[in-house]
Amino acid sequence: MSTDHQPYPERLRAAEAHLAAASPVFARVIAQVGPCTLTPNPDAFRVLVGSLISQFISTAAAKAIRGRLEERLKGKVTPRRLLNLTDADLKGCGISGGKARAIRGVAGRFARDRRFAAELAAADDRAARAMLLPLHGVGPWTVDMLLIFGLGRLDVWPVGDFAVRAGVRDLLGRAELPGPAELEGVAEPWRPYRSVAAWYIWRSRGFVPHSRLDEEAEGGSPPSGAGTTTGAIRRRERPRRTRG
Repeated sequence: MSTDHQPYPERLRAAEAHLAAASPVFARVIAQVGPCTLTPNPDAFRVLVGSLISQFISTAAAKAIRGRLEERLKGKVTPRRLLNLTDADLKGCGISGGKARAIRGVAGRFARDRRFAAELAAADDRAARAMLLPLHGVGPWTVDMLLIFGLGRLDVWPVGDFAVRAGVRDLLGRAELPGPAELEGVAEPWRPYRSVAAWYIWRSRGFVPHSRLDEEAEGGSPPSGAGTTTGAIRRRERPRRTRG
């Protein structure tokens, strides 16, 4: 039965029940972690900017850069305010080169069409990808983070996320990091709640943004690694990122 029209918390409870029934591993993790507290931020632009900042760098570095950008913009991260920043301003926040170009491109797209954010929210996952992937610097991982942490989509499976790959390896006792094809096969029984599966994998390793966790002292966007840099159930690893 479809749960699309249920309140979001009820859909999360349905996801927990489905995952626990589908996998003994998830049953154990859910019992250990507790209810999923994912609370998406509907400000798609802000989530996208945070995700672009987070590419290829550690969680701590991404948080520091986001903090400097927030301070520079006085807490108002909007397309037009960001476009008013100079290259020197962005560099002073720790953003330079390709990331600055990507962030400006995203800001320009949102600024040119005020309906873009609403159209993005109304689009299905495939259409949202088609809208975003042509933008410079926006790759599949960036879109996955927006779909999960911004638009609240429950069946997104970020196969390019290192923490998901490492988490599946550890939780399922695999010897090597699984590749995209293997990850797709592993997660097939977890449909239509693969976003919540990813959340529990991240949470089993530590921090997850937009989840009302005590560790999240400030509102932020998906950090690099999305949970790889805090305590893991089985091991700790330095986060790495596939492109986009």
